[in-house]
Amino acid sequence: MRIVIKIGTSTLTYPTGLLNLRHVDKLIRVIADLKNEGHEIVIVSSGAIALGAGKLGIRRPKDLPGRQACAAVGQCELMYVYDKLFGQYNHTVSQVLMTYEDVDQPVRRQNAVNTLETLIRMGVIPIVNENDTVSTEEVSIGDNDTLSAIVGRLVKADLLFLLSDIDGLYDQPPKDHPQAHLIPVVHAITPQIEQMAGGSGSDRGTGGMVTKLSAAKIALESGFAMSLINGDRPESMYQVLKGDPVGTLFIQEGKDLR
Repeated sequence: MRIVIKIGTSTLTYPTGLLNLRHVDKLIRVIADLKNEGHEIVIVSSGAIALGAGKLGIRRPKDLPGRQACAAVGQCELMYVYDKLFGQYNHTVSQVLMTYEDVDQPVRRQNAVNTLETLIRMGVIPIVNENDTVSTEEVSIGDNDTLSAIVGRLVKADLLFLLSDIDGLYDQPPKDHPQAHLIPVVHAITPQIEQMAGGSGSDRGTGGMVTKLSAAKIALESGFAMSLINGDRPESMYQVLKGDPVGTLFIQEGKDLR
């Protein structure tokens, strides 16, 4: 299978913005093993701004120039970590930074597709992020949940994993409602499903359930499945690929992952 894996900031870092080594070590091991199994892997990774702020010893800036400066510092750190850890398993990674124009303009979009396809064919794991250093709030993709679904559409993925700090889609916010029920399968993003979305999940990232449902809508319209699971348990990806009910699977009715 061709799998896109979106890794959220909350999976990569502690609230301090520093790298969560225990989580990252386990995550990279699982992804490397999926690659060894024969799957083609593309990663969409958040975390540059948080890692940059952590390395600089400051809070995540609220102003655009401050966030762009942190992204410039953090992107170096992010790629260093990925290169080092995947290298332990003899896998090569590459950095692909994209902007809104790269997916909006036909020529640039095709160039991005050509690059990603060539890297995948070479056996390389592309690690994609929005180019936060130059993107502006007015012209940006905005969040990596949406970007990961767009990348899935570009590379004609079979499955998108969204790794986050939640277990899946609930019928109401579980933080406020302990009796909330996890929804195992969603076949379409209906108004009722959209009403279940709350606000931003973590102050270290930009997403929330709203952006995850937006990503799911892109995935379903593009013909591939999306699995929303907790990034604390990356081994859940094995279970999803076996067809076990873990997290929330967004998949067109009548389709099967296997």
